[in-house]
Amino acid sequence: MNPDIKLSQHTAILLERARRFNVTDADLLTCITTGDTAPLQVAAAQYYSYDEFVTYARTHHERLEDAVRFGYQMKFNTPGGVQIWLQERFGLEPKVDYEVLTGRLEQVQLNDEQVRVLGETLADNWVIIEQGALVDRALLVTDSSGVGMPSVAKGELRTLTLVIRSELATVYQQFKRNM
Repeated sequence: MNPDIKLSQHTAILLERARRFNVTDADLLTCITTGDTAPLQVAAAQYYSYDEFVTYARTHHERLEDAVRFGYQMKFNTPGGVQIWLQERFGLEPKVDYEVLTGRLEQVQLNDEQVRVLGETLADNWVIIEQGALVDRALLVTDSSGVGMPSVAKGELRTLTLVIRSELATVYQQFKRNM
């Protein structure tokens, strides 16, 4: 992943939704280069219009083609946007697969590869906490061995808390009280 490839939260959600609807990266790249979004319409719904997908990215200098090929980081995330992205990317449902609290998501369970992708993609206004410790996202990007994360047996799911940075002090106070 190239940290210089930034996408808006909305563009990232549309990209992951298209992938969830089995639009291949090759098809995405064709849509991006030709501007023809017809193959993406399979993923269109009430809040998911692909009509302006390519033109918005071009207008806002988003490197969609590079994002599809090499990965991306979102510029900024809202709590609701993170929930939607988790649903589109990993199929996780809020209040079913994890708890939703003010400014944070708790009990998010992901495998090592999903944690790596999350660490690369989540905007800098969010942090990842595992077992009460901040996860060093820089190590996730450069080293997929899991260095910098608490150890779990190979293949086990990691249980994470995702926190919007502005709520981090509050969350740590709560962790301290619970220890």
